[in-house]
Amino acid sequence: MKWKAVFFQALRGDYPVKKFIEKQDPGTFAKIIHTIELLETYGPYLRLPYSKKIKGKLYELRIPGKTSARIFYVLYNNNYLLLHAFKKKGQKTPQRELKTALDRLKAII
Repeated sequence: MKWKAVFFQALRGDYPVKKFIEKQDPGTFAKIIHTIELLETYGPYLRLPYSKKIKGKLYELRIPGKTSARIFYVLYNNNYLLLHAFKKKGQKTPQRELKTALDRLKAII
C-alpha cells in the first residue's frame, strides 16, 4: 500500500512546511524529498533513523546531514499531514517548535 503525505494549510492559506522545504539548499532539499518519499512508501512501518514517535499521535521525520531538519507529522484522514518543519541545531527539540506542531494539530482536530 502507498500512503500520501500532504501539507498542512494555515488559516491564512499558506503551506508552512512546503515553504520551509523550498527555502533549503539543493542537498538538504533532496534529502527532505527522499525522506518524505520513504514515509509515503513505508507508512507506519518507517522507523528510526527516519521516523520517531514524539507524543501521542505526533511523529517526526528526521533528516540528517550537514543541515539537520525535522518535520512533525500525524496520520490524519488516511494521509500523513506534515504539520511543522524546522532546522535542528541542538541535541534537544526546542519546546517552541513542539508547541507549534501541537497547536496546528489541535487546529485540525
